[in-house]
Amino acid sequence: MEKRKKASSTELRLMVVGSSGPSQFLLTNAILGRQEFPKDVTSISGSMKSTGELAGRRVVVINAPNIYDKDISQAKRKMELRRSKCLCIPGPHAFLVAFDMEDISLNDFNTARLMKERFGRQCLRHSMVLLAYEGNLEGAALEDRVRKRDWYLRELIEKYSGRFHIFMKNWRDRSQERELLQKIEWMVASLAGACFSSTTFQKAEDSVMKEEKRLRKQKAAEIEKAWDEMEKQYVEEDLFFQKDAYTANISAEIRAKAEIDNSWVRTSLARGLGTGFVVGAVLGALVGSIEGPGGMVLYGFIGGAVGGSGGGTAQVAIDHIENRVAPPARLNFNSIFINRFFAAPRT
Repeated sequence: MEKRKKASSTELRLMVVGSSGPSQFLLTNAILGRQEFPKDVTSISGSMKSTGELAGRRVVVINAPNIYDKDISQAKRKMELRRSKCLCIPGPHAFLVAFDMEDISLNDFNTARLMKERFGRQCLRHSMVLLAYEGNLEGAALEDRVRKRDWYLRELIEKYSGRFHIFMKNWRDRSQERELLQKIEWMVASLAGACFSSTTFQKAEDSVMKEEKRLRKQKAAEIEKAWDEMEKQYVEEDLFFQKDAYTANISAEIRAKAEIDNSWVRTSLARGLGTGFVVGAVLGALVGSIEGPGGMVLYGFIGGAVGGSGGGTAQVAIDHIENRVAPPARLNFNSIFINRFFAAPRT
């Protein structure tokens, strides 16, 4: 069951989602107004949390590996999906789904379906398409291209209730940051100022809080010792100031560690490794059966080790076998025709 939680009035949490390629990283740079990612980055192996300002508003930006990244295992992708949710608790105010305006692939049209599977059915209500652009068109001409001229762009944004914004690939161009912020704030306001949450986001929050509690208990002696040292060096207002500053720093450190590594994230990896071992052992035993009983034992052991070290890809393949897609392909007339008239029914 999906719920919505009241958003903070001072901070916007933005989950940036990429289909493939560099678009989500270019968007992150554009939001923060700095080069958080080098220009040639097309993928990342782990989830990241960055903070900064967009048109004067404090923002937190969460990046996870691209949905169709071919260089990451299914098990790793599942673990990073959980980690990205932990980095964004209690939930994002907006999902910003980034595409390259000049390089729309067939997989891009499937991103909305995968988002609903991975984040929750109602996540598209909190989503907006962000189109990366580098060219000479401006203002009304660009809007006209998306809404009228290029039907595949119009069809893409319709999956997100027609919400879109075009951003420049050059992050130094800050001319549209106010407009982007306004569009995000209007979308959040239309949802009663609530951030998105779902069962898994609630699970992420519970897991982070549990890990914070464990880490605080672990650091209790260290904190008490630090306070004793302060009491020897400071008095009255200076003492309160030092304690407050220390408490804030230690709390931020504990929170950051809990978001990155907690039982929910660890369980995902352990489960994947376990399933990979079992499936690998079974397949190995089948191959080894050709060699007789001794071969079944030997190849079963080898298969189990290989299956486990592979990161448990089989577990996620079992859970999400319907998500497998072809590598990204550039749109042309034939592929557009096939995609439009012979695709699976829309959800």
